[in-house]
Amino acid sequence: MGMDRFHRFDVAFGEAFPKGLVLVGEIEPDNEFQQNRNAAPRQRVDERTGLRQWKGVFSDPAHVKESEASVKVTFLAEVQPVPSAEEFVPGCGMRPVELEGLQVTPKVTGQGEFKKLGWSYFATGFAEPAGSTGGGAGSASAAAAGSPASGGKTGTRTSRGSGSESDTSASAEAA
Repeated sequence: MGMDRFHRFDVAFGEAFPKGLVLVGEIEPDNEFQQNRNAAPRQRVDERTGLRQWKGVFSDPAHVKESEASVKVTFLAEVQPVPSAEEFVPGCGMRPVELEGLQVTPKVTGQGEFKKLGWSYFATGFAEPAGSTGGGAGSASAAAAGSPASGGKTGTRTSRGSGSESDTSASAEAA
C-alpha cells in the first residue's frame, strides 16, 4: 500500500529549527482564491483534519541566505493562533516563537535545473518559547483563556531584575 502522497511527518521543533523562529507580522486566515473580487473571502479548510487553515511568515536565524531564511507555516486550528511572546521592539511586528504540533511534508522547490528538496510546514499553535517571561501557552485556546473577557491578564511582563529600562517600563505599563 505505501504512504499517502501528502503524508505529514511529526518533527520536534528543536530538530527542525535549532536556532528557533521569528514571526514576521501576524497570523492571517489562509483564504481561497476568488475570481470575483466582490465575493466574500472563504477560508481554506484542511481536508484531513477539517480544521481551518491560518498562515504565517517566519524567519529562520539558522540560515544565512535570504531565500532559505523565509519560512511559511500553515496552522491548523478552529480559532486564530496567537503568539504569547512580546515583540523585540514594540511595533516592529517581530517576535520569537516556538511552534507546537509541528509536522512537515516534503516538496520540490526551485525551478528548471535548480530544483531541490524543500518542506511544507504545518503546526497546531504556539508553545511558550524557552526562556520567555510571557504567561500563556500561545495556542488559540490559551489566548482565549487569557483574554480580558475571561479575567486573565494579557500582554503583561514582569521584570527579572536585569535593571534594563525596557523591563522596567514594561512592568510599569502593565501596572
